[in-house]
Amino acid sequence: MAEKADRHALYEQAVQCVEHEIDFVDAEFKRLRGYHAKRLREDFCGTANTSCEWVRRRPGNVAVGVDLDAEVLDWGRRHHVAGLKPAQRRRITLVEGNVLDAADEPVQINLAMNFSYWIWKQRAQMRDYFRRVRANLADDGVFFLDCFGGYDSFRELKEHTEHRRFTYTWEHARYNPITADFLCHIHFSFPDGSKLKQAFTYDWRLWTLPEVREILDEAGFRDIMVYWQGWDEKKQEGTADFTPVTEADADAGWICYLSARK
Repeated sequence: MAEKADRHALYEQAVQCVEHEIDFVDAEFKRLRGYHAKRLREDFCGTANTSCEWVRRRPGNVAVGVDLDAEVLDWGRRHHVAGLKPAQRRRITLVEGNVLDAADEPVQINLAMNFSYWIWKQRAQMRDYFRRVRANLADDGVFFLDCFGGYDSFRELKEHTEHRRFTYTWEHARYNPITADFLCHIHFSFPDGSKLKQAFTYDWRLWTLPEVREILDEAGFRDIMVYWQGWDEKKQEGTADFTPVTEADADAGWICYLSARK
């Protein structure tokens, strides 16, 4: 089964829920600004699943997705963009390029999700990226990003999640407490015993939430907010609800969104 598996399709099934993600950013922008955004940019867009969801939402929505990986962009064009209606396809642009270099007309929403911005390992690099995001936002623009943490984040571990046709494994392969270098892998295994090892690898820095908030502030953003994920006690898992908070419990693991206004 592993030989025939599509790693991008597996990733989207195991990790992404673009409907909930767009629900959140769409509603929160409206709450902050009083009206719906139209123009969105998705940095590190990968398969552009999120960008496609954005253009499906309303006839006036426009999306720009930026990623360096030509292979994953091509997969997104074939599996997501091709499935859009012709009028929707005209409102999405995928750019193969560096998010630091790719310039576009100002957007109202800029996304950096799935912790993708953790590729920047130095504070100056992160600050430069955030400044470029801010410069590309319209005057009413909002930057949305996510973050995870908790005391288990600093441990080398494997977490397994069962799905109907496969098992998803998230691995913290290595963490260096001196530099905060953080190496992670995603693996998939199947009922026939076959495995797709290191389907994805992430060579990041493990940034803490206070560090991210401080760098956003240094980059010129204001009104930086944190939204904490809800918890379902019965199912013992996180929910799709994210609530603005100023305090949170010291959990073993947590996920949050952030918003930062220009």
